[in-house]
Amino acid sequence: MPAMANHRRSKRSSLTRGVIAVTTGGAALALPVIGATGAFAAPAQPAAAEKAAVSAPVSGKTISGKDAETTTYSVILGDSLAKIARDHSVSGGWEQLYKDNRKVVGGNPDLIHPGLKLTVASAANKAAGTENKAADTSASEASDSAVRTESAGNEVVAQGTPVAAVEAAPVAYTNDLDGWIKESLAVMAEHGIPGTYEGIHRNIMRESSGNPLAINNWDINAINGVPSKGLLQVIDPTFQAYHVPGTSMDSYDPVANITAACNYAADRYGSIDNVFGAY
Repeated sequence: MPAMANHRRSKRSSLTRGVIAVTTGGAALALPVIGATGAFAAPAQPAAAEKAAVSAPVSGKTISGKDAETTTYSVILGDSLAKIARDHSVSGGWEQLYKDNRKVVGGNPDLIHPGLKLTVASAANKAAGTENKAADTSASEASDSAVRTESAGNEVVAQGTPVAAVEAAPVAYTNDLDGWIKESLAVMAEHGIPGTYEGIHRNIMRESSGNPLAINNWDINAINGVPSKGLLQVIDPTFQAYHVPGTSMDSYDPVANITAACNYAADRYGSIDNVFGAY
């Protein structure tokens, strides 16, 4: 890699009143009748019923009435599944987002292109959809809503809590070139840095032949006192400028070296995939 230190990249229930005539030995008595015309017509409602009847507001993209749990997102330059999942609070992270959109994304979750339409089911949208369904159930069963609505409200909490608590299980990576690249891709996805396995592997083999301790002691960088180091031959000023948080500060560290180099390549070339020579 040549010198590149300077490059950075309520409804309220309505009531109707009527009169019913009851005969008692020939005498007619006029009695008022209250008829339910709204969704919540029961005389008493517990607090849970009111909560279940209100749908949570959802910001961002427009959500269709038919499917209030999802929205459509159009990919823009610099996006990654991890970034989109994080910005839209997708339960299950980028893995769930990829699972929901595997047919349109394809076999490589790290390769998405601008304009691609993704179906995004955020935690907030799912909560809104769940509460709306609970409200509909309550309305259809108004005869015993005091019991049923409270039960529905408890279900909302019971179903929502695990979603927020579930986290992806940690992944074990092998201590070899394959494992270093895969771990780097995971870190890159978290930070919205583009790049694919093929693009990284191709450049590593050209720059260092897969040796994480490789160093160039003869080119202009070396003469200037900042030799290129590691798998993707990064000079120290560039490594420090494009270091990715969460990785080692040692430029020889394989994962740190790869992610810093890919971060630099994304800033200057759009992606490490666009690099086919000295960069």
